[in-house]
Amino acid sequence: MSNEMSGMEGREAHAFDTLIRLALDLRWSWNHSTDDLWQAINPGFWKLTHNPWVLLQSASPEKLRSVMTDPSIQTLLTKLLEEQKSLEAPAWFQTEYPNSPLTSVAYFSMEYMLSEALPIYSGGLGNVAGDQLKAASDLGAPVVAIGLLYQQGYFRQRITADGKQQALYPYNEPGQLPIVQVRKENGEWLRLAIQLPGSRLWIRVWQVQVGRNRLYLLDTNVPANEAAARGITSQLYGGDEELRLQQELVLGIAGWQLLRALNLDPEICHLNEGHAAFAVLERARCWMKDHGKDFDLALTVTRSGNLFTTHTAVSAGFDRFPPELMAKYFRQYAENDLGISLQSLLALGKLNPNDDQEPFNMAYLALRGSGSVNGVSRLHGEVSRVLFQPLFPRWPQQEVPIQYVTNGVHVPNWDSEHSDQLWTDSCGKERWREMPSTLEETMRKVKDADLWQMRTSARKSLVEETRMHFARQLAGQGAPDEEIAAGKCIFDPDVFTIGFARRFATYKRPNLLLHDPERLLRILTNSRFPVQLILAGKAHPHDLAGQAMIQQWCHFMRRPEARAHVVLLADYDMRKAESLIQGVDLWINTPRRPWEACGTSGMKVLVNGGLNISVLDGWWAEAYAPEVGWAIGDGEQHGDDPAWDAVDANTLYSLLEHEIVPAFYRRDEHGIPCAWIAKMRESMARLTPRFSANRAVREYTENHYLPAAKMYRERAEKDGALAEQLRGWSRQLEQHWTGLRFGALKVEVEKDFLFFTVHVYFGELDPNTVRVELYAEAAAAGGEPVHQEMQREQLLVGSVNGYAYSTTIPAGRSADDYTPRILPHKEGAAVPLEAGQILWRR
Repeated sequence: MSNEMSGMEGREAHAFDTLIRLALDLRWSWNHSTDDLWQAINPGFWKLTHNPWVLLQSASPEKLRSVMTDPSIQTLLTKLLEEQKSLEAPAWFQTEYPNSPLTSVAYFSMEYMLSEALPIYSGGLGNVAGDQLKAASDLGAPVVAIGLLYQQGYFRQRITADGKQQALYPYNEPGQLPIVQVRKENGEWLRLAIQLPGSRLWIRVWQVQVGRNRLYLLDTNVPANEAAARGITSQLYGGDEELRLQQELVLGIAGWQLLRALNLDPEICHLNEGHAAFAVLERARCWMKDHGKDFDLALTVTRSGNLFTTHTAVSAGFDRFPPELMAKYFRQYAENDLGISLQSLLALGKLNPNDDQEPFNMAYLALRGSGSVNGVSRLHGEVSRVLFQPLFPRWPQQEVPIQYVTNGVHVPNWDSEHSDQLWTDSCGKERWREMPSTLEETMRKVKDADLWQMRTSARKSLVEETRMHFARQLAGQGAPDEEIAAGKCIFDPDVFTIGFARRFATYKRPNLLLHDPERLLRILTNSRFPVQLILAGKAHPHDLAGQAMIQQWCHFMRRPEARAHVVLLADYDMRKAESLIQGVDLWINTPRRPWEACGTSGMKVLVNGGLNISVLDGWWAEAYAPEVGWAIGDGEQHGDDPAWDAVDANTLYSLLEHEIVPAFYRRDEHGIPCAWIAKMRESMARLTPRFSANRAVREYTENHYLPAAKMYRERAEKDGALAEQLRGWSRQLEQHWTGLRFGALKVEVEKDFLFFTVHVYFGELDPNTVRVELYAEAAAAGGEPVHQEMQREQLLVGSVNGYAYSTTIPAGRSADDYTPRILPHKEGAAVPLEAGQILWRR
């Protein structure tokens, strides 16, 4: 920007510096107070790009001077500077936890959806990462994020006239992205180096300002690297398994090295999916180096500060790498840097460490290297416990150590201008940061007319955006002029509008609505209750079945009867998503349960007054109630049974025909659909705060980050003294567990109680290393199992290390329901994550 700054001195230079700071802080992507500023510089370019950094670079010095001398812009700049300065004030985290043991959370993710100006995302995983990073800024949670800068990012989509998807890979020119290169104090590039087979890989670093927090992006496109190495960060989810391994190696190992280079020492390492699991190894290696200890002890210390969030609902979704590929990249790292054998390293990612052919599972490494693990919805927590059950043999499924934190969306990022004004008028400007307890009740008092006006305005904006995009799409396909002209007039802003947009994959069933095309046509073309449908979504370039479903929809929408009622918009991205979720009346989601881990697209419509109809999967399984939307299915799992697809399709059609569409068109004397508004109001009030990223980040902070930071500090102090004790305990269990056995069991009944006594022989094992308890499964579905600790009594006669254990329990159930068991126990240990032994008396 030096050319633009030439000739600018004093006040002008200061104002220009302010513009640069504002343009490089992605807070503008959700705090729209800067929009007027960018529009004043170049309204057309701003509308096309929504990238203030490019906009500044493209403007002439004369134009910038003209804008900055405008009194209204000067007033706006003063206000924006005050807003930026307010970020230095204490936020929720600093106010609630002023003496917290938590100083920093390192958040690792393969992708981040922050803005279309920084296209380094694919979909749901990046959406969650980006929204949580923004919410962390709002709340003052001390998060530093690590990712990759992709030269091409995820593919861009073109759809041909006959409905075929084409994948395009435009180049991400770093100079046009709102990022700055990280330099050392002396002005040199900050470069990292890691060893690859036969060569050293150089990595440069870029910084993204996200409000209070920073995202650092690693980039291998460095001239000093060989051509193949420069392409490691070329594409998101592209290439073969070796390229994926290289990317994950850069993310995890170089990512942790970057934190060290920045003099950051976070207590928490949060792995957003297993892609970054190699950070577990590098964090332990760094602790080893600092304290002169071995890898096993270092992992015992650092594990307690690692959190693994899994987003995968099927085991096939875990990244796996062949043992020979792992050996190629990790043999020297294991032996020379970690001081362990390659076999020991590979064992961390295997179910059976003795199986030389078993692939290395990144999710297994992430779990074994973490002190806490969570799924991303209540149902996904249950599904994940099934997926990881093999790592915890003989443990009941409900005790597989995986909790859940349901995802949420960053509400200020997704609300429309109309919605934002309505919420501000009702609940105040700081509502999403403060989350007052009165938020729900306050929204219930909003007038029907105000809610309906908000929806009408948002739908009108969506129709206008759809016409623009669709006409441009038709022109790109070479459509006749009359067809393009019709595209510019498609849809009616007063007609009921449905949205369906997501990745086109078979398990998401994007063609469920097409199960009976003629019935769908009748719903769309009903003369009394017309319906218009907007679809969007990409299929992975290698997913031919997903691409076929896109083509199926394209063929359907070309039918003369459907043309005025259905649009499939190409190249679904963040900006199209904003337009869709802000304007639709109904959002449809049709995955096969339980394959949608959470899903967040339906959450985004909540703040804007859109309603949901969805399969009871992911977040909707815990959100649904008849007062807030509609449900498809019976809440059970049916796999990919075509017969059940037919059942779900019939349910969807019937609800649209008999309940949903008529309710939208049933109006009072003022033209307001009162029953529809009632459901809409309840959905907004009850669900919007509950499924916000604000709530999710608070939950992570209070239930995971803070306890884990405390535990990490305790294990790390005094060169790992507590960790050494834990390691001694663990080794004793491993050495002597097989000598542990049960003896006689006696049950007595007296009045309303059962008295249990069981004999336990410990062999060489210290009885203080375990817990003996009485266990019973839950008496009813949804109930809690019984865990009753048994008390150690007298030493058994004639035994060296055998004891009687007893307990009393109410006699509400049969004694046969209860089973004594023994499990590892030590204060401060995560069982069964760190000690998975268990012994049942059978």
